[in-house]
Amino acid sequence: MTDTPLRASAPARTPMFSPGYKTTVLGLLVVAYTFNFIDRTIISTIGQAIKEDLKLTDAQLGWLGGLSFALLYTALGIPIARLAERKSRVNIISIAIVVWSAFTALCGLANSYVMLLLCRVGVGVGEAGLSPPAHSLISDYFEPKKRASALSIYSLGIPLGAMFGAIAGGWIAENVSWQAAFMLVGLPGIAVAIAIKLIVKEPPRGWSDSELAAAETGVAVEETPGALGREASEAGAPDAAPAAVAAAPGPTMEKPPGLLVVAKRLFGSWGMFHMAAGITVASFAGYGTGQYAPPYFIREFGLGLATVGLAIGLIGGISNGIGTLLGGFLTDWASKRSPRWYALVPAIGLIAATPIYIYAYTRDSYQLAWAILLIPGILHYTYLGPTFGVVQNAMDVRMRATAVAVLFFVLNLIALGFGPPFTGWCIDLFAQQAWTNAGGVGDFNAACPGGIGPEGGSAALDAACKTAMADGTRSGIVSNLLIYAWAGVHYLLAAITLPRDMARARAAADAGDAAAAAARP
Repeated sequence: MTDTPLRASAPARTPMFSPGYKTTVLGLLVVAYTFNFIDRTIISTIGQAIKEDLKLTDAQLGWLGGLSFALLYTALGIPIARLAERKSRVNIISIAIVVWSAFTALCGLANSYVMLLLCRVGVGVGEAGLSPPAHSLISDYFEPKKRASALSIYSLGIPLGAMFGAIAGGWIAENVSWQAAFMLVGLPGIAVAIAIKLIVKEPPRGWSDSELAAAETGVAVEETPGALGREASEAGAPDAAPAAVAAAPGPTMEKPPGLLVVAKRLFGSWGMFHMAAGITVASFAGYGTGQYAPPYFIREFGLGLATVGLAIGLIGGISNGIGTLLGGFLTDWASKRSPRWYALVPAIGLIAATPIYIYAYTRDSYQLAWAILLIPGILHYTYLGPTFGVVQNAMDVRMRATAVAVLFFVLNLIALGFGPPFTGWCIDLFAQQAWTNAGGVGDFNAACPGGIGPEGGSAALDAACKTAMADGTRSGIVSNLLIYAWAGVHYLLAAITLPRDMARARAAADAGDAAAAAARP
């Protein structure tokens, strides 16, 4: 089978996939991304229990949620994406889910920092195989004018995963153990992998970009049986075409465009560069502050893991979920007037969210802080859908998985790899300062292993350790929240030339697809 664009040879038009089937596919990918983020971020919820049990510093805790996970996650993302440009994206996603779910469960067997660190590396290996092929699949199911919305729905996996991970992880860690939390949230992912393998079908590559593939009008078909008709009927769509387009697009061994070509399209213009910089800097702040939000409320207010997990999970799930959807749908609507809104919506949201976040984390009442935190998440998370939509719309059909992998390589190596340890390092510094200012002698981490008083120590020493730890955590988080405004500035800079840059990228993508089609027999 060769990849050629869809061409009409008959006036009949029938949707290859029904709207209901496409919704089912998107829903399954959301569930997969939800488990991806449950397994990725549960470390933030149960981190305090791990810190005290293994006597860790906050910098060490940051490495567990940062570079240990991100190192192979980023390194493997690009080769997996290159494979996804040729092979079945559904198979890659299914295998990836099994791998990361198994390693998450294995984290529950870790009895040392090194073992836990290595298991987190394994989780990163598996999770590298989800988003690049998933973004590519979504772009083949949904046409350009709906991609920001579809990708924002997919991105709901981030707040949903953080929410369920926080709620379940906090309760299990408090009532059973932190080891059990890893095992019980990891294993169910295998069922998701099986469901995706059985239900989701490979769409022809570039199908939704064809002028004949608009959801409102359907797709032109021939009366000649072929692969496309089989794929459609296998998809289970009730109105799937019984026939096929000749030489329909599909997975082949054809070599996709090179990495340098993809990187130039992704970073080679002012607007695209600052869109990529904006999502990277925003994610750096998000991963860093997010990992220490649950420990902050535990340390500052003396709350339990289950209580904090429930509150942080619900706050993040509601506010961040609304913001993620709002960003995609609002941008798809506003961009009809100007593509500049792909950058302006995230810029406004991030800059407006920054002072509200800081205000929440400087309150003396956790109830008030939680109420305030419902607001900035809605503003902050508007950046995901627009950014991913711009990236997918700017790429040739055989660049899309690779483009996501290249973006995620940069984003996650910087943001996920160094955001949590940087915040942890800041907290350690501020805790040492608070310890010294309160009259403490020597190194804080030596005097207060795990941030609490040593076994057999006095109650006064334990109280002094906890106070310094709480003060340091608040100062570390607040200092890192300022980074959100920095990210907003990048999006403002992107808005200056984004309409022109997107038009040029789209023209290049169309030319690339046409040239590839013309070169085929």
